[in-house]
Amino acid sequence: MAKRFTLAAEPREGAGKGASRRLRKTGKVPGILYGGGKAPAAVMLDQNELLRNAEQEAFFSSILDVSFGGEHLQAIAKGIQVHPARRAILHLDLQRILATEKIRMTVPLHFLNQATARGVKEGGGVVQHLMTEVEISCLPKDLPEFLALDIVGLEINKNLHLSDIPLPEGVEIPALAVGVEHDRPVVSIHTVHEEVEEAPAAAAEGTVAAGGAAAPAEGAAPAAAAAKSGAAAPAKGAAPAKAAAPAAKEAKGKEKK
Repeated sequence: MAKRFTLAAEPREGAGKGASRRLRKTGKVPGILYGGGKAPAAVMLDQNELLRNAEQEAFFSSILDVSFGGEHLQAIAKGIQVHPARRAILHLDLQRILATEKIRMTVPLHFLNQATARGVKEGGGVVQHLMTEVEISCLPKDLPEFLALDIVGLEINKNLHLSDIPLPEGVEIPALAVGVEHDRPVVSIHTVHEEVEEAPAAAAEGTVAAGGAAAPAEGAAPAAAAAKSGAAAPAKGAAPAKAAAPAAKEAKGKEKK
C-alpha cells in the first residue's frame, strides 16, 4: 500500500490568470477537484504544505486524504504545473476516487541490482533505462507506491519488457491487455562503444617539428623567408632571382657587340 498524504483544500473564488496570480501572492496554489460523480470544484491549497509533499516521489502515486468544505474525501494527483525558474507550484489537478472503482495511475519503476547485473559485471555493459514509470490500473486499496524490477540476470545486449515486471495482486498494466505489440522494453544492458579520435588534418599533410610547429610541405618556400623578402616564393622549377641577373647582363653585352 502506498504512503498516505493529507491536504487541506479551501473553496476558491474568481477565475482567470489575474485571479490566480493574486492568489499565488498570498501563498496559495489554485487547483481543481473533479470526478467521483460530483461537479468540479475550484479549490486553493497552501503552497508550503504542497511543496513539502510534492518533494516526495510517493506523492504522485499515492491516495491523498483531502479535507474540503467540512468533508473528508480521497483523491489522487492527476496533474501539476510548476514554475520553470523557481521553487513554486502554479496549479494542481485532483481527482476524487471511489473505493469500488478502478483507477489508472502512473507509478515509478525501480530497478534492482543494477551494479551486479550479469551484463554489467561479466560483460562490462551499461544499464539503459528505456522507461522510468509505468501506467497501471487497480482499485485504490491496491495502489502500489512503485513497481520493482530485478535485473540481476539481465545479459549484455538483452532487454526486459513490461511483461517481465512482477505485479502485486490486483494490479494490471493496461498496455499489455491491448496486445503483444505493446509489450515495450523497459530496460537494457548494452555494449560500450569507444570512439577513436581521428588524426588532425595538419599531421596528415606534414611532420610536426620539435618546437610544435608543422614543417612545410616538400618544395614549399619557408614562410619566414617569404615574409622577409616581401615577395612570393618562386614556383617549382623557376630560376632563382640571383642567378637570373648575370644572365641578363651577358645577353645585354652581346647585343652591343
